Amino acid sequence: MVAAVAAAGLLLAACGNDDDMGDMDHGKKDAAASAGAQPGDNPAPGAFNDADVMFAQMMIPHHEQALEMSALAKDRAQDAQVVKLAEQIAKAQDPEIQKMKSWLAAWGKPESGGSMPGMDHGSGSSGDAGMDGMMTDEDMAALKAAKGKNFDTLFAQLMVKHHKGAITMAEDEQKNGKNATAKKLAGEIVQGQQAEVDEFNAILKRL
Repeated sequence: MVAAVAAAGLLLAACGNDDDMGDMDHGKKDAAASAGAQPGDNPAPGAFNDADVMFAQMMIPHHEQALEMSALAKDRAQDAQVVKLAEQIAKAQDPEIQKMKSWLAAWGKPESGGSMPGMDHGSGSSGDAGMDGMMTDEDMAALKAAKGKNFDTLFAQLMVKHHKGAITMAEDEQKNGKNATAKKLAGEIVQGQQAEVDEFNAILKRL
């Protein structure tokens, strides 16, 4: 009897340990999932802060305006390098817009951040006032009306301003952001857009 009771006790203890281990495994999985550790679950895994969110919310419309500007070059530009740079901008920035939208969705944040307090460096338009480098309605109207060399010159001038604004925003993200994926893209924006600023400045010198 004693031996039988002892054996039964060991069996129950073993079963109890299995259940506890199962609960621990589920707990680990739940924690990993909530942290975005599962591959493919979160396009920008890990911790994030308000600076990361603001970076995405502001850079999306900033990039969208650059796409609008670049689309004008096809029918208006005369300089081959201006056309090439416009195509390059569109090719780079459209995928970046989709990336940042996916981050905000994963973070449970809206694509639009509304009013951005403290961001009053530039003169924006269409509700984006205060965003660095944004074109005004007048700027966009002038660009749409320009043709040939006049377009090339104005496009280069406005895009230098626009890119410098994006670089400033990206540098702010590098300094104040927390999410590794967002900070990585910010670094790529700084590097890529600075190279394009240099190219546009070279174009302006020879036009």
